[in-house]
Amino acid sequence: MPGQGRFWYTSLMARKIPTKAADRHAKLSELITHHAHLYHSLDAPEISDEAYDSLVRELQEIESKYPGLKQPGGVEERVGGQPLKEFAKVKHRTRQWSFDDAFDFEELKRWETRARNFMDKAGLAGEKVEYCCELKIDGLKIILAYEQGHLVQGATRGDGVVGEDVTQNVKTIRSVPLSLRRDIDITVVGEAWISQEDLREINASRALKGEPSYANTRNLAAGSLRQLDPKITASRRLDSFIYDIDALDSEESFPKTQSEELELLRELGFQANPHFAVFGSLEEVQEYYTMWNEKRHDLPYGLDGIVIKINSRKIQDALGYTGKSPRWGIAYKFPAEQVTTVVEDIVLQIGRTGVLTPVAHLRPVTVAGSTVSRATLHNEDEIRRLDVRIGDTVILQKAGDVIPDIVSVVKELRTGKEKFFEFPTHVPQCGGDGRIERVPGQAAWRCVYKNSFAQQKRKFYHFVSKKAFDIDSLGPKIIDLLLEHNLINEYVDIFTLKKGDLLELPRFAEKSVDNLLSSVQTARHVTLARLLIAISIPQVGEETAHDLAKRFETLGKLRKATFSELEVIPGIGPIIAQSIVDFFAAEENKKMIDNLLQEIIIEKAASAAVSQNLAGKTFVLTGTLSTMSRDEAKEKIRQHGGDVSGSVSKETDYVVAGEKAGSKLSQAQKLGVTVLSEEEFLKML
Repeated sequence: MPGQGRFWYTSLMARKIPTKAADRHAKLSELITHHAHLYHSLDAPEISDEAYDSLVRELQEIESKYPGLKQPGGVEERVGGQPLKEFAKVKHRTRQWSFDDAFDFEELKRWETRARNFMDKAGLAGEKVEYCCELKIDGLKIILAYEQGHLVQGATRGDGVVGEDVTQNVKTIRSVPLSLRRDIDITVVGEAWISQEDLREINASRALKGEPSYANTRNLAAGSLRQLDPKITASRRLDSFIYDIDALDSEESFPKTQSEELELLRELGFQANPHFAVFGSLEEVQEYYTMWNEKRHDLPYGLDGIVIKINSRKIQDALGYTGKSPRWGIAYKFPAEQVTTVVEDIVLQIGRTGVLTPVAHLRPVTVAGSTVSRATLHNEDEIRRLDVRIGDTVILQKAGDVIPDIVSVVKELRTGKEKFFEFPTHVPQCGGDGRIERVPGQAAWRCVYKNSFAQQKRKFYHFVSKKAFDIDSLGPKIIDLLLEHNLINEYVDIFTLKKGDLLELPRFAEKSVDNLLSSVQTARHVTLARLLIAISIPQVGEETAHDLAKRFETLGKLRKATFSELEVIPGIGPIIAQSIVDFFAAEENKKMIDNLLQEIIIEKAASAAVSQNLAGKTFVLTGTLSTMSRDEAKEKIRQHGGDVSGSVSKETDYVVAGEKAGSKLSQAQKLGVTVLSEEEFLKML
């Protein structure tokens, strides 16, 4: 990249602007100019719009702190849940659904294929398919009910069945009509939103008062609509777009298409977003998506994608819904948000099995609506692959609730002072002499000493966790307290705690002690699978623990199992088999288990005999289910004789795909494994 204004920057040194700030400003200016040229002139961007904007924001922050760095005509001037208890609950007249998501064109084509397959089954193979596309507004869903043309109720979505009554607050939104142009009974659905400009103004005002800022326009819209005082809602200047009709009285004919539905909403007096369009192919839909992805920052409201609906009401009715989503529609999300930040340090975190995980400590940055200050680097190979160093500027990505990832290093911003990270030979937190060693055959390192305080804490956290002994009242802070006061040193000590011991601890009242001891008493009865999960056998996760419990039935049989007996179990190869044999052969583990058996009772799993409908079938779960948790789904599979696996292979019979299904869904499709929606899974049960 060409140099720019070096003499000008050098002359600033006499004006008491730190060399580090001036150099950073110079490098940022050059880099932004470079990427602006690629984007605007060559149509060949190398980084995302979000990462580009993040670089510009940093440049502006430096100039705000050091105004002397700002040049006339500088590059920055050329830059293009559950219902709340405070509200009355409202049971929706029509169930509220959420759309499944697609993140790329291939996912969109797979959705179209599924929809057409259902059409074939419904006898609609010859029907013409059109797609009505609408902008996906980043706001809060509202449901409005009218009787004889008059607004009688406004509600939030809530959990889809029950929402919050926010009628008085909805009435403050000027674009929501209090009376319609016809005296009809109708229930409509739309989005309450607030402008980007208002978000900036309100956050600036809150900052002056020392109040936390709203992360985005959706958070602000939600916070504004859920005010207990309607006057506050009115002051926030909320707006709305209505996009759907849930119910319509019998005297009014229901529109035959989604586009006609939007036109009817306009005729009745609602504000519908004007940018909807109807297309005959997904290729045209893609062009619409691309256009609005590029133009979304020009709009006053936030967008996070587009919504695609099969236009025909007849086809919609035939396709119906899964357990949570319409089959006839999908949300096509814009690319994951990306930002730039600086790696301030790389530290090692000790896991419960002693494995050391490198974690990047970042300059705090807001990404996808939350502030992030850490990101895992996984292992030594990942650090080398990224070539990430302490002091590097990196592109950080976070999609929804997914853990943030470092995507790449912005090497153009290196100063030469960045530091390589090397795994040390000793880590004091490991305990003992602090030595660490490489795990054979892996890119991981672990503590040689097996009983450091850091490992102890994580082992105890895991031992009492929901999937293990499930001791509700014994959280991490209490575990730390018990360890610090030497009340627990091994697992069995949890079951020998006495009331007098606990009452001596700070912040412990009699009621909290009674609750804790009651939880401990209940936890004495445990299944074999939960026990195996709890005791942290290296290489043995939740699914392997259930497989072992099912195969051997008793702990006694498992403790005597040979390598050859273990290796032949599906899902257990030579590495896991040897790990299990070594674990049960170790004297300290024999003692630990014998001590535990003095205090606990291993019971048969209560799930053993609902039916054998799924016997011999292996399931993999991915994504979020709407009717039950993943753990509940696993339990139901086991109750019906099926097996659950954590990974997809040719031996997998079914993959159950919930909302935001991940890479396991892609793997299933590659291998030709049958994919079930949540509704199909429930029918199978």
